[in-house]
Amino acid sequence: MSVKWGFLGAGFVATAAMAPAVHAARNAKLYGVASRSQQRSQALGPTRVYATYDALLDDTAIDAVYISLANNQHFEWVTKALHAGKHVLCEKPLALNAKEAQQLFETAKQCDRALVEAVWARWHPRFRRIEELVASGSLGALQSIDSTFTSISQFTDNYRLVPEMGGGALLDVGCYQVHSWVALTNGAKEFQIQELTREIGPTAVDLTTSVKACINGTVNVHAVSSFVMDSSQSLVITGEKNNTRTHEGEAFTTWRKPSSLLVGDVTEVFDAADAFVIMTENVSSHIMDGSGWIVPLSDSVRVAQILDTIAACVILQ
Repeated sequence: MSVKWGFLGAGFVATAAMAPAVHAARNAKLYGVASRSQQRSQALGPTRVYATYDALLDDTAIDAVYISLANNQHFEWVTKALHAGKHVLCEKPLALNAKEAQQLFETAKQCDRALVEAVWARWHPRFRRIEELVASGSLGALQSIDSTFTSISQFTDNYRLVPEMGGGALLDVGCYQVHSWVALTNGAKEFQIQELTREIGPTAVDLTTSVKACINGTVNVHAVSSFVMDSSQSLVITGEKNNTRTHEGEAFTTWRKPSSLLVGDVTEVFDAADAFVIMTENVSSHIMDGSGWIVPLSDSVRVAQILDTIAACVILQ
């Protein structure tokens, strides 16, 4: 049995990553695509191409929808998809803010449909190993999480540069880092900002956000998100007894290539993995029989709350 997927949007991630992942997954089928370009839709290799998003949602043959539209379109189309009876996998960030995320959480419950944020890094075997190390107590009591996700971006005409469309480095790449906080600290129930610096660009989005905070009164966290800094992806977790850090490969976007993790002075090596395929198979299994692991929707709501707190904080010099 396979879950029949429909795609809303046929942009870069849908084309390069998610369509191949659905085709490769053992329990998924790319049944339909709707986008602004029929040619781009057809290039993904679906069974059917739809002229409009609504037409795709109206098709009862489709079980689940993957949404990869601009950030400001997520809330509308996730809501419509859930009300159309579809399970939903939505690109990160799930919503523009915590209010929207909470409302989507409630709509998913009312519609009795699965809603999953496509933070594919959380399905990667290396990150699952980090979660295991923390949960097992192998590192001792968690003391700090330090991370970076930066690059010099070449965006010009792009929604990431438009505030009203959910632009900015924090929402675009900071969400990966905040997801790691929530995943590794039992939901980051308490969050207190200690220091914040931000560079605002000419279009009024944050080009760089650096934040230091304390989680649950005991775990110090530091994250740097940027569109204008040299490329860097790092993740370092320190405990009372030991530490672990991403070694070779990108900390949050390792894709189809081997990676490694330094645990103390021991290097653990991971075979090449496609976390998009792993995500697709898990979400499909969850839809079919509840067996697949998915990012808890409560995690996505908490991430949105923390991102809101950071974005609203007065800049400290």
